[in-house]
Amino acid sequence: MKKFFKTIAILFLGINLGFAQETHSTQEISDTIDFGVKPLSKKGQMFVFWGWNRAGFTNSDIRFKGAGYDFTLENVVAHDRPSPLSLDYVNPGSLSIPQFNFRLGYFIKDNLALVIAQDHMKYVMDQDQLADFKGHISDPVYAGMVQNGQVNLADEQFLTFEHTDGLNYINIGLEKYQSLSSKKNVDIVWSYGGGVGMMMPKSNVKLFGNERSDRFHIAGFGADARTNINFIFWKHWMARVEGKVGYINMPDIKTTLNNKPDKAMQDFMFAQVNFGIGYTFNTKK
Repeated sequence: MKKFFKTIAILFLGINLGFAQETHSTQEISDTIDFGVKPLSKKGQMFVFWGWNRAGFTNSDIRFKGAGYDFTLENVVAHDRPSPLSLDYVNPGSLSIPQFNFRLGYFIKDNLALVIAQDHMKYVMDQDQLADFKGHISDPVYAGMVQNGQVNLADEQFLTFEHTDGLNYINIGLEKYQSLSSKKNVDIVWSYGGGVGMMMPKSNVKLFGNERSDRFHIAGFGADARTNINFIFWKHWMARVEGKVGYINMPDIKTTLNNKPDKAMQDFMFAQVNFGIGYTFNTKK
């Protein structure tokens, strides 16, 4: 996991260079990144993108609150869950099963795009772990599972906790673009930016042996910074590789059915690498 986040950090060194463009002279930046390429003229163009991701998450404290209990599991470890390589990745009827990314962008300036997006990640709590426990449980059966201030989550009767349909980050952002190379049939364009949005997970939770809670619900918010490299072929077809880091805060995760007040709360950082294909076109007549 540490290597994963180090890789993302390296990708985002480019963002610092991008923001330096606002505080350094245009000539200074062009000397390091422009390579003599003509400025972009994309105002009025749009693009659509579909891709797939791998994600990593920091450890998080998860608080569970409801009738007869209020406790926190500390430093809970979780990972993503990529789907095995199969036709699900290209079958129109099952495209939403793997971890995916969708983008719809519109250039409001020649080098600035407004982007509406969905990041469909999957967050799975590691079942085989000991978690530090703070709080209380009134049910003696589940209170008895807490030993020396810890609970063994390998016993699924206590808890299973996933956002697998998924950890849906629906966001809007701005991306600034810079041409790196322009050849006859291939353009290379770099961008950086950020976004904010709402978290709408479909959380798969079973707590204390209750019936599984698995429904879409607006649980909180997220924010991100991003950077990507785009290879545009024949002026329209696009291949993109993107890195992203961000923060997620969900104070209202549903843990039981029938609209009971039971809920969980957590916040954590995430990192994501995604890649995929897209199409860009001009909306001007």
